Amino acid sequence: MKAELERVSPVEIEKRSFEIIGRELPHPVDESIAPVVKRVIHATADFDYVDSLYFSEGAIDAALAALRGGATIVTDTAMALAGINKAALQRHGCAARCFIADEDVASAAAARGITRSAAAVEKAAALEGPLVFAVGNAPTALVRLCEMMGEGKVRPRLVIGVPVGFVNVIQSKEMLMDSDVPCIVARGRKGGSTVAAAICNALLYMLGR
Repeated sequence: MKAELERVSPVEIEKRSFEIIGRELPHPVDESIAPVVKRVIHATADFDYVDSLYFSEGAIDAALAALRGGATIVTDTAMALAGINKAALQRHGCAARCFIADEDVASAAAARGITRSAAAVEKAAALEGPLVFAVGNAPTALVRLCEMMGEGKVRPRLVIGVPVGFVNVIQSKEMLMDSDVPCIVARGRKGGSTVAAAICNALLYMLGR
């Protein structure tokens, strides 16, 4: 016997999904970070993020101030870029960029024997205005960003460090958490472009929808 599916509008699906998330949270979440935590859970159906997401002191305030100032969000993958709500970006005067597929980035990476992700970070560092980096896939991008921050070559308003995987993933996140730059980090191996985009969207929505 086939189960009968409900006809539910997209708006109602989201509303009911967040109601379920609220009921099933394993413990209360601070109101200042709850919109980010819940949206990541909404994107992944993974309640581990309740405890694994790390927010440095003042990270939310720094992020919102940057977005109010028309920040450019730099992602390490086209997938994360695609997942960021373009209407929300436009509404708040922000932009989003990804340089991973640029020919000059590929050439620089090949010439120097580094990853395209690392080379893309170097290119993004030259952008003007407030920057928010959202790294969801490549730990090499996060490592290079941390190196450049330590060298004083770039000072992002916020770094979202949520690369996923097994090699240098945890280490790159620890480098970020040890820095003095405001950050949101998915501790451990989990993360991904979907998580990076969800965090960006949550922050944009916190400014108003």
